[in-house]
Amino acid sequence: MADYVLEKFIDKKDIKSKIKDIAEKISFDYKNSERLLFVGVLKGAWIFLADVVRAIELPLEISFIAVSSYRNKTETNGVVRLLWDIDVPLAGRDVFLVEDIIDTGLTLKHLKELFTIRKPKSINLCCLLDKPSRRLVDIEANYKGFTIPDHFVVGYGLDYAGRYRNLQDIYKIVFK
Repeated sequence: MADYVLEKFIDKKDIKSKIKDIAEKISFDYKNSERLLFVGVLKGAWIFLADVVRAIELPLEISFIAVSSYRNKTETNGVVRLLWDIDVPLAGRDVFLVEDIIDTGLTLKHLKELFTIRKPKSINLCCLLDKPSRRLVDIEANYKGFTIPDHFVVGYGLDYAGRYRNLQDIYKIVFK
């Protein structure tokens, strides 16, 4: 028997509306860009990335990067390991680093530093969820969906030990 329960936290209709808002803002801000590149942080961001880019009516490319800092736990160990690097050059591009959630900020800080070395025209951070109460480093998203309190959440790409990514709504895990 599970030692936790799932409680619905953000409805799929609210997620869809927020994604539309984010996509419209990016489309307006970058309407003159010819070199948009969206980089999804695997595994959590793939659903959010897919929905955002489908709502953007500009030419763009997509790539992925995989990192690990949680290793099947609810707390980061603070060490960001690069598991899979992107497969396209960043030089001269407007890059959007797309993440499911910004928690401590350690992963995005690490990735932003890595990407900066590769000389993009700009680096933008885009996240569905922002949890500023857990931030350990000074980093903010340029485009974000929801600011949430310190709950462990799953669904819509976010997981707990590899499970629940397929849920269309976002749920908070309440431990018993």
